Amino acid sequence: MQILLILLVISIVGGLLYMRSERFGANANGERLSRMQKASNYKDGAFDNLEFTPALAEGTSYTDMLRGFFFSKKIRNTPSVPIPVIETDLKNLPLDSNIYVWFGHSSYYLQLDKKRILVDPVFSEYASPIRISVKAFSMTYNYSAADFPPIDIMIITHDHWDHLDYNTFQSIKSNVKHIVTGLGVGAHLEKWGYPANQITELFWGEEAQVDGLNFTSTTSRHFSGRTFTRNTTLWSSFVLKSNTKKIYIGGDSGYGKHFKEIGEKFGPFDYAILENGQYNQMWKYIHMMPEEVIQASKDLLAKYTIPVHSSKFPLANHAWDEPLIRVTKSAEVQNFPIITPKIGEVVSLDTYKKFPHWWNGID
Repeated sequence: MQILLILLVISIVGGLLYMRSERFGANANGERLSRMQKASNYKDGAFDNLEFTPALAEGTSYTDMLRGFFFSKKIRNTPSVPIPVIETDLKNLPLDSNIYVWFGHSSYYLQLDKKRILVDPVFSEYASPIRISVKAFSMTYNYSAADFPPIDIMIITHDHWDHLDYNTFQSIKSNVKHIVTGLGVGAHLEKWGYPANQITELFWGEEAQVDGLNFTSTTSRHFSGRTFTRNTTLWSSFVLKSNTKKIYIGGDSGYGKHFKEIGEKFGPFDYAILENGQYNQMWKYIHMMPEEVIQASKDLLAKYTIPVHSSKFPLANHAWDEPLIRVTKSAEVQNFPIITPKIGEVVSLDTYKKFPHWWNGID
């Protein structure tokens, strides 16, 4: 019994010390905190969604969620063989081409009007503070910070570990000129050594011109937090507008009325990049079901949709390929064009192309 108590105390103390490491980020203070406190949806030290958004669906408890995650049988939760990845020479892509390249989950690269943009880059092996859980799928090639040309603008939609990765940020920091993110997230970035004058933090509805591109922060239906304390930073989607294209960068979000409101105010969009994966009926208000992705695309008045948030990390118990199977089926039924490239495959944003179902045949 004494040995067990000693081990328990060591574990607790070790955990508390680990949580003080800089990879967990920092809380806002000073002028940044003052600005947050003036936000209409900030109360008692936390932001809130505009639409009622319980973390768990009605009739579901945290016990149910934990039991389902840890003890329910995981059927094909990860692929049995490495996912095929196209090794693209990102540094030598023609800068005058408008393109999109996906790296699995919600990490992707855009070239738009000769600007290089990187969204939510996570190139670590784990999407968790505990480096023994949420391990990335095996892939035929793994992209890293060294693969990238200088990045003009990095977009961070929110501060969850599968979207804002400390190791990736440190490895790519010297190669990034500017960051656009939600209000409060800059506290993490400054702690990690990024100059304050190279960070633009926006509250929902605010806009900024950055290097010739227009960014407008829009709402999403989600939450934030790198520790047990939630919602101390803002989670966001963004309207990205150039001289030639208008793109909706969705981040993470459950389905809600905000998609239609954003479509009516800022649409139509050439492309909507929307999360599609790591869902469950138990947390349906903060992550969309695949069928809802197509409805959200219609609400946004998007011409084409690119589904992301799948094919890298097993954050839910569904089969690894289920998100792509379901969203493509829903798109076909509703006759809505979606774009589903392989990881690393170059997609032209000037010419629509229908991609084959690359996940077929992978168990």
